[in-house]
Amino acid sequence: MTSIVTRPAHPARTPLVLAIAIAAAFPVSLFAQATQEKILAPVVVTSSRFASDPSLAPIGATVITAEEIRNAGVDNVNQAIRKIGGVYGRQSSFGSQDFDLDLRGFGVASSQNMVVLVDGVRLSENEGLAPIMSSIPVDSVERIEIIRGGSSVLYGDGATGGVINIITKRATQPGLHGSVTAEIGQLGHRDVRSTVSRNWGSFALDANVSKQRADNYRDNNAIDQENFSGGAQWTSAEGRFGIRADIARQDSRLAGGLSLAQYQNNPRQTLTPKQYAVIDTDRYTAFIERRFGAWEAAAELSHRERTTLYGTDGTSPMVYKGRQTQFSPRIRNLRSIDGMINELVVGFDLIRWNRDVDSSFSQQRASQKSRAVYARDELRVGKARVALGARHEVFDKDSVDPAPFSTATYSSSQALNAWELQGSYEIAPLVNLFAKAGQSYRVANVDENGFTAVPNRPLNPQTSHDLELGASVGNAENRLTAKLFRHRLRNEIFFDPTIGFFGANGNLDPTRRQGVEVETSTRIAKTFRLSAQWQHVNAEFTDGVNAGKEMVLVPKNTVSMRLSWLPGDGQTADIGAQWVGSQRYGGDFSNSCSAVIPSYTTLDGRYARRVGQWEFAVIGNNLTDKNYFSQAYSCRGGIYPSAGRQIKVSARYDF
Repeated sequence: MTSIVTRPAHPARTPLVLAIAIAAAFPVSLFAQATQEKILAPVVVTSSRFASDPSLAPIGATVITAEEIRNAGVDNVNQAIRKIGGVYGRQSSFGSQDFDLDLRGFGVASSQNMVVLVDGVRLSENEGLAPIMSSIPVDSVERIEIIRGGSSVLYGDGATGGVINIITKRATQPGLHGSVTAEIGQLGHRDVRSTVSRNWGSFALDANVSKQRADNYRDNNAIDQENFSGGAQWTSAEGRFGIRADIARQDSRLAGGLSLAQYQNNPRQTLTPKQYAVIDTDRYTAFIERRFGAWEAAAELSHRERTTLYGTDGTSPMVYKGRQTQFSPRIRNLRSIDGMINELVVGFDLIRWNRDVDSSFSQQRASQKSRAVYARDELRVGKARVALGARHEVFDKDSVDPAPFSTATYSSSQALNAWELQGSYEIAPLVNLFAKAGQSYRVANVDENGFTAVPNRPLNPQTSHDLELGASVGNAENRLTAKLFRHRLRNEIFFDPTIGFFGANGNLDPTRRQGVEVETSTRIAKTFRLSAQWQHVNAEFTDGVNAGKEMVLVPKNTVSMRLSWLPGDGQTADIGAQWVGSQRYGGDFSNSCSAVIPSYTTLDGRYARRVGQWEFAVIGNNLTDKNYFSQAYSCRGGIYPSAGRQIKVSARYDF
């Protein structure tokens, strides 16, 4: 392996002013509508892991539709979640578009405190890699549901920060349909993707192919990605079943971190000109849904093979080979009696995972089996909704590493429980109050357990007591949602730089995340639509030697705003801004570093013109060419610079 082998690992405004600015975007005229119309939710949702009636939409969730994705002109799913959903993300060290997404301030452990699913199948797994969402064809996405806050009852391990549920399109239109898109831009960006579907009534096929190549902003940070996704499904009045295959290849060059002085001298340089990473993933899924009167059964059986290589040109790479099989059967009873709607869901999640490592310092053979049972019941009576659920899950973890000086030989069994109580009430037309309380959990992954303070001893499970209070005002055209949230964590799993000489993974003293989230979307004129999100979060230790200290790599405030122009004459335009407040450098548990990662603001935009079956667009990222960074793993060090300005042009043909 030599060259691009390649496929990688890895102003000031006060919160009050920001809140007022967001609220001001929400028109007063909305309240005049309150006596004339009810809340509208035209999108079918899957809050219970079944397609649900809009009246049972996830409480307080954010839904991104395929139309919004198309109008914003985003290249991939991760970008849609950040730009449209307002989720904060950090630049990937792989050079890919898979930013490290962070729901509710979990810093470098954010990907382990968030569950990502595609059509009910977990992308989040028992290892340190973040889910690779750029492999999901963006043109195949029907909608994305972002459920913030503890969700372990339905989704299990790692759902304290929330859940991102990606639902792909079903080929429902008769005949042959598809599109071809080509894109080229600065920093060596080249992207070609195609999607096609064919429907014969009860039988349908679909396929998506994409290839992306980019040199990227930094030296030795080029990336090459190839993806294929295809499936077949049979449908009837009683349900559907089908199969899917998802193949992804990613080759990356790794630019590595810089000191602050090196970053200021030349943010594009690399100190690791020969390092690379390769990630190959094959996933195969079979699914079935069947209705029996008021009962409905569903299940997914998925198997994933992944090979990951890390290396330096001219030397033998470290090789990680992992496999995961997931089986998730469930049943639902949905009844309407005397105006009441009751939904009962009972299910199982059975997951078997294992990984083999081949390197000069490790020959680890690790496995994990998890068995979970859960139940959730939701009742809607008039203007009120109430839901109660519980989950019990057992994890069996085994690891053996015969390599000298290994610290990753152990065997353990851990049993965990989650619960939730949710409710909402429509106190007036267009005005809903809601509340959530519960317990969520996560267990340490294989990489965390492989480097702990006490050799060969796995970490304790992390638990969180979650609370959320909120209100939602408006309809589909004009909506404002505000939430107060709190997560009280015990045994938080995190890399602790204060352990030993080099630091180690450990269970922290008690910590807390609490704050405010505000989200609004409104039509400010016939052809203009404005959306905005603000998150204010306090992440801190509540006990121990660092009590009262701020957690690292967590900005207190993030604000995202987007303005869309949709005149309906074949033109569309979209401009967005994101402001991220300052944050502590990674590893600065004692808050003793005299510097912080500076705040920054970025702008992006897109203009598109449709001519017949063609659409031509120009896209700009970081339009002001802001020089900034959001990843830094030590005080004034371990800095991964973010990309400078990039202009791209694209052409799309629909058939």
